Amino acid sequence: MRVAVVGATGMVGEVMLQVLAERQFPISELIPVASARSVGKQLEYQGKTYTVVGLEDAVALKPDVALFSSGGDTSLAWAPKFAAVGCTVIDNSSAWRMHPDHKLIVPEINANELTAEDKIIANPNCSTIQMVMALAPIHRAFGIERVVVSTYQSITGTGVKAVQQLENEYQGIEGEMAYPHAIHRNALPHCDVFLDNRYTKEEMKLVNETHKILDPNIRVTATAVRIPVVGGHSESVNLTLSRPVELEEVRRVLSETPGVVVQDDIQNNDYPMPLQAHGKDDVFVGRLRKDTSQDNGLNLWIVADNLRKGAATNTVQIAEYLVEQNLI
Repeated sequence: MRVAVVGATGMVGEVMLQVLAERQFPISELIPVASARSVGKQLEYQGKTYTVVGLEDAVALKPDVALFSSGGDTSLAWAPKFAAVGCTVIDNSSAWRMHPDHKLIVPEINANELTAEDKIIANPNCSTIQMVMALAPIHRAFGIERVVVSTYQSITGTGVKAVQQLENEYQGIEGEMAYPHAIHRNALPHCDVFLDNRYTKEEMKLVNETHKILDPNIRVTATAVRIPVVGGHSESVNLTLSRPVELEEVRRVLSETPGVVVQDDIQNNDYPMPLQAHGKDDVFVGRLRKDTSQDNGLNLWIVADNLRKGAATNTVQIAEYLVEQNLI
């Protein structure tokens, strides 16, 4: 494959290159792509040095697949240009996720929807990916009627500027702010921008993307919180199921799901944490317990590295599926 990585010098782009190497994705030619200020920079991949090129030059090279992690505006403007030269685009931004003509894919759940005609494929939001990875097998087995989710999200979801803000605050240095308030020793109930309905965009992504990936009939409500953590996102999820279930049934269904690790040994204080999930591709699920306040209620705690399964790894897995099925 001739592979373009758009946004190669960014936080997700760097992890994407790492994941491509780890998973030995078949690359005959790597085309690192970035904005004008990064064009001409050198980067290393698999022992070789590559020069970063601009978007126009990358389109002219006609890659087989382009992995985008460069923001919604760039994707809206350039993904169609890559698709027009026969390239398959897998996009990490929110630009195409809810577009009715483009598929929103978590490979373990709905990769079988993809065809060779899908030239722009959307990667879901990081917090959505880890949640639906756990919810999909539960919904198939027992039915989910309602989801109440509260997220505790890593600053890496915001980007390098947020990481620098935390480092500055930790060291007592004044610097550029990614957030409207301090993040060190704080929790901000404010991920992305506020909308007219008083929810944030991040919260509505959890609602809308879950509907598109799993089932539009599931009622979903969300609160998204940013916390001073680097390793990954955590989610407290309360479910209303369609029928009574025993915890052992849920544990069995989850443990049989590829990409999901059940970590639920409270006797030994073993439960998912971002510190342990950091750098891993699995989605970790624990703190399984019945909701004692209502019938058919279930609580669970979900953790995953937002830069890997929440972004880069899921993107590469989509590309792997397309290659395996001879769709590109």
